[in-house]
Amino acid sequence: MPASILVVDDEPNIVLSLEFIMQKEGYDVRIAKDGEEALQAIKEKVPDLVLLDIMMPAMSGYEVCQRIRANPEWNDIRIVMLTAKGREVDQEKGMAMGADDYITKPFATRDLMARVKMILGEEP
Repeated sequence: MPASILVVDDEPNIVLSLEFIMQKEGYDVRIAKDGEEALQAIKEKVPDLVLLDIMMPAMSGYEVCQRIRANPEWNDIRIVMLTAKGREVDQEKGMAMGADDYITKPFATRDLMARVKMILGEEP
C-alpha cells in the first residue's frame, strides 16, 4: 500500500505541482487548502506525511504542526514544512514546533523527493 501524503497549501499552483509530483512517485495524495481543512482531513484519515505551508489564512502552518503534535494519536505523522520563510529563526521555530524537516521555496523537485523518501524510511 502506498504511503499517504496530505499537501496543505493555499497556493493553487504549488498544490497542483506537489500533487502531480507525489502521485507520479506512487503516493496516495490528498489536498487541504488551509489549516482547518488539514486538521479535518487528518481526522478523517491519518496520513503518513504532511507537506505543510506556513503562511496560510486563518491558521498558520506552525499552529497546524503544534495541533498535530499535541494529539497522541497522530504521533506517527511526519511533517515537512514547505515555505518561502527561509530565515534561520523561522526554520528553528518550525523544528521546535515538531516538524521533521523544513524546506524553503523555491525547491528542487529531486531534493524534495529525496527528503520525503528519507523521512518515510524509503530508498531514495
